[in-house]
Amino acid sequence: MTGFQLSRETRRLVLDQPFLLESGASLPRLEIAWRGWGRLAPGGDNAVLVCHALTGSADADAWWAPFFGAGRVLDPQRDFIVCSNVLGGCYGSSGPASIAPDGRRWGGRFPTLTIRDQVRAQIALADALGIRRIQLVLGGSMGGLQALEWALLDPARVHTVATLAASGRHSAWCAVWSEAQRQALAADPKYRDGHYDPADPPRAGLAAARTVAMVSYRSAASLGERFGRSTGAEAFGERAHSPDELAARGWLRHHGQALVERFDAHSYRVLIDAMDTHDLGRGRGGYEQALRAIRQPVLVGSIASDTLYVPADQHELARLSPRAELLTIDSVHGHDGFLIDAADFHDALLDFRQRHERHPTASRGAQASPPPSPRETLQTRAAST
Repeated sequence: MTGFQLSRETRRLVLDQPFLLESGASLPRLEIAWRGWGRLAPGGDNAVLVCHALTGSADADAWWAPFFGAGRVLDPQRDFIVCSNVLGGCYGSSGPASIAPDGRRWGGRFPTLTIRDQVRAQIALADALGIRRIQLVLGGSMGGLQALEWALLDPARVHTVATLAASGRHSAWCAVWSEAQRQALAADPKYRDGHYDPADPPRAGLAAARTVAMVSYRSAASLGERFGRSTGAEAFGERAHSPDELAARGWLRHHGQALVERFDAHSYRVLIDAMDTHDLGRGRGGYEQALRAIRQPVLVGSIASDTLYVPADQHELARLSPRAELLTIDSVHGHDGFLIDAADFHDALLDFRQRHERHPTASRGAQASPPPSPRETLQTRAAST
C-alpha cells in the first residue's frame, strides 16, 4: 500500500505468487489497485478496459468524465468497466512506493518494467475477475501504448481497441523527451537513483521533470492563446502567486509543484523507462509485421497539434493495421487534447463501438469478481489513504 491518496472505491487484487518480468527479474507477489463500474455479465463478456496515462490512477470517471454515463461510450448500465492503476504506479499497485516483502519500500530496488509487463499484470486482473471477453480496450497516451499491446498479447479476449494520442512504438523524439525528464530527476541530489527517504523526497527534481513534460504536452498556439504576454495578476487575479511574473511561467511551475504533492519520483522514472521500451515489433518480426498481425478493429485517435506523439505516428499505425481507421481532431491543446478535448473524440468512439458491436449476454447482475482461487487473495474492501 502506498501513501498516495486513493479513492474510497478503489479495490485491490493480490496475487501471492511470483510475477515474472520481461527483464528476467520477478516480483514475489503482485498487487493491483483497480476500480469497476457496472456489473460483469454471467458470460463474462461485457467488459471494457480503460488504460490510464503516465501520472493517472484507476479513477477513470474523474479524468475521462465525458466518456462515462448512460448512452455514452462507457456506459455502466451496459458495460462492466475496469480501470487499474498501472504496474509501477503509485496509486495502489506494485511499484517503487509500495512495500516489498522485507517490510521496506521498494524505492530504487524496484525492477525495470516494460509496457508488456504492465499489460500482463492487467491480464492477470482480468483472469481473476472472470472476464472472458473485452468489448473494448481504450487508452490515451501511455494508456494507448497498453491498449495496442493488449491486441497482440491477448487477441482472443479483445474485440476492439481504441488508442488516443499514442503510437505503436516509442520514437526517438519521445525518447529524448523522456531523457530530459530523467536528467531533471537525476540533477536533484536527493534523488539517489530512487534510494531516498520518502519523508524527504526529491521534490525539486520531480517538479523539474514535470515542467519538461508539460512543455511537450501542450502547443505554442494553446499557451499563446491562453497567456500571451500577460502577467500573473492579469491571468489569475487574486489567485496569482507572483502577480508581476509572466503568467505562462507561473503556470508551468504550478504544474511541477502540483505533481510533487501527489506522485512518487521513482515511480515516475520507472514509468517513463517503461514507455521507452514500447515497440510492438520487438520479438514479433519487426514493426510492420506486428501491426499487420493485429486482427481487431482499431480506432486510432490523432490530435493535429500533438508535438509529442506526432500525427505521422498515428497515420503509420492506421495505414499498417489491417482493420484500423484514423480519426483526427483539431484541438489546439497539443498532446493533452486527449484529456482536455476528450468530448471531441466521444461521438466517433461511440459510433466505432456500435458499428463493431458484439452483443454480450443479456442478463446482468453477476458479481463483479469471482471467488479467489487458492493461489490468490482478492481484497475488495474500500481502500483508505
